[in-house]
Amino acid sequence: MVRVAALADAGAESAPESRLRVRIVLAGVPTPVTQFVVEREGRFVARLDLAWPHLKVAVEYDGLWHDDPEQFHRDRRRLNRLLGDNWIVLPVTAKRFREDFDGFLEELRQALNSRSR
Repeated sequence: MVRVAALADAGAESAPESRLRVRIVLAGVPTPVTQFVVEREGRFVARLDLAWPHLKVAVEYDGLWHDDPEQFHRDRRRLNRLLGDNWIVLPVTAKRFREDFDGFLEELRQALNSRSR
């Protein structure tokens, strides 16, 4: 019960985001900040699902609603703004989470390690 309580985080905006965060932490990756707000010169740039702000690495969970053309457009625009601030953003689709979590986890570890040096 203590372990479950330690994994709780009110920041997630969906059950899949919560499951993703818990699996990442259980895999031994440091706990990310949920719903991290990126600002530039005091102005809003983006809000990230999961982030390691000190390393400028983030994970974005892309569920089914990201298939909408308008949402896809907004997502790509936001990613471009983050690249300008030197963020590494790793998107994870529902399919990737289900079928290739280990592959994604390796990419996440590489991104975190590359920024830790």
